Amino acid sequence: MATVYKSKTDAWLLAVLAVAIAVSLFAAIVTVSDGSAAAWPMAAFIAVIGVGLPIWLLLSTRYTLEPRQLRVQSGPFKWHIKVADITSITPSSNALSSPALSLDRLRIDYGSGRSLMISPRNKEQFLRDIEAARRGAA
Repeated sequence: MATVYKSKTDAWLLAVLAVAIAVSLFAAIVTVSDGSAAAWPMAAFIAVIGVGLPIWLLLSTRYTLEPRQLRVQSGPFKWHIKVADITSITPSSNALSSPALSLDRLRIDYGSGRSLMISPRNKEQFLRDIEAARRGAA
């Protein structure tokens, strides 16, 4: 059975994304106001990237724990980590790019030198569940 954990979201990140969306919409409107036919495709591109991608990230960032794997999704990005390959999980507040909408993160080390940072809303439950899955996978 799979358990889905949504990402915790920091208020400052919501504010940054809201500003990015507003600026992108403004840029798309200004581009279209040029009046040329070539402006429409550019405005559509700006809107898709500047509005669509942030909304997609906000709505889709989640972590799905299955008996044998952890699936991580954030917008168009996906990771599949075998539970048996996880070597350690440690708290982190590293701001490096990752599929996490909060700086209240967990760093998952897996495989040979690979790592990924996530930010499940309920970290304690996530840690309990993944430890149980790791024991079951051993």
